[in-house]
Amino acid sequence: MKTEVLPLPRAAAKARAPRVCVIGGGGTGAALAYDLALRGLAVVLLEKGELTSGTTGRHHGQLHSGARYALGDRAIARECYEETLVLRRIVPEAIEYNGGFFIALSEEEAELAPAFIAACMEAGIPAREVPAARALELEPAMSPRLRRAVWVPDGTFDAFRLPLAFFAAAKALGARVRPWTEVLGLEVSGGRVSAARVIDRSAEPFREERVEADYFVSATGAWAGRVGALAGLDIPTTPAPGALLAVRGRLVDRVVSRLRPAGDGDILVPQRGLSIIGSTQRVADDPEAIRPTREEARFLRGAGAELVPAFGDEAGAAPFHAVWAAARPLAGRSSDDGRSISRDFAALDHEARDGLAGIATIIGGKATVLRAMAEKAADLVCAKLGVAAPCSTADYALPSWREYYGGRKA
Repeated sequence: MKTEVLPLPRAAAKARAPRVCVIGGGGTGAALAYDLALRGLAVVLLEKGELTSGTTGRHHGQLHSGARYALGDRAIARECYEETLVLRRIVPEAIEYNGGFFIALSEEEAELAPAFIAACMEAGIPAREVPAARALELEPAMSPRLRRAVWVPDGTFDAFRLPLAFFAAAKALGARVRPWTEVLGLEVSGGRVSAARVIDRSAEPFREERVEADYFVSATGAWAGRVGALAGLDIPTTPAPGALLAVRGRLVDRVVSRLRPAGDGDILVPQRGLSIIGSTQRVADDPEAIRPTREEARFLRGAGAELVPAFGDEAGAAPFHAVWAAARPLAGRSSDDGRSISRDFAALDHEARDGLAGIATIIGGKATVLRAMAEKAADLVCAKLGVAAPCSTADYALPSWREYYGGRKA
């Protein structure tokens, strides 16, 4: 495992480099634009709103160790843990690697502890039981009903600053990042996507234009079905809205999760001066304008109080800050609440899958594995364009997120 990172190289001339258009300005799009630019391709990224204004900017910012998935899918759990180690090296400014506790509040949950620890260890995730009394010394705000506690290497990250560091790196390498530029259509010529029709709303008067490229990648998450439909493609995705609720005050310093199979309201995350409980899950036909319900808000307040009593809404508890929701970009279709769908990701080669060249779609995944998702998609793009350039995004330290606005520093 590498322990050191190199400074980001200077941008190289790309006059004859293949042109790639990335659609989607969330975390995956940011990491993909950076990966492709680092491999020497000419990149333009289009985002219909502000950067990270979709699902990326609306999650609770947990840096998943993979422990949550260990009982159900060792491969995903292992990948999550490995990616946390990479992100800690290349973008430490945006990460608080504070660890986490999975806590059992019932006898049934307590009995799960040995199997949970074994599953984590099989996935390569260090996990160990901490005596309940010691866990409460470390996190005194946790429920006094705690029966068993398991430490795992969870952490948190800033949901805006982490992707913005990838955007800053992409810009430093010559990528063009265009927020407020919505794709209205995809032009197909000779069985290949050749251009995107867009409207640029970054300044008035708005203007429509064509963006040509040698290859297009949709990294639009829950909107992947909509973008694919512009080229006549059927993308199997399920927008799965989840609500989160924050109270004021940092009630704990570690991520606190319920020791049970993954469900609603079982993760409490400290974020700066807030504590966030998440999440719920349901399915929706439309990822736009997702709103939390009052029932979800009430449920989350109660679920948070079970883990940390001060999260409740009784007199003297932490004051309410906000409740919000966003749609998870689950890969596949489901008629239930979406929990049966794997949290794995895939890069869809539409030439092989649908007979349409010049375009791919990256679907599924989690914020923690944004770099790995980008690597898989960039490998596909390079193979299609005949570019022999391996992924090296794990080798270089990302610039500060602040450099996105200030430019590359000398």
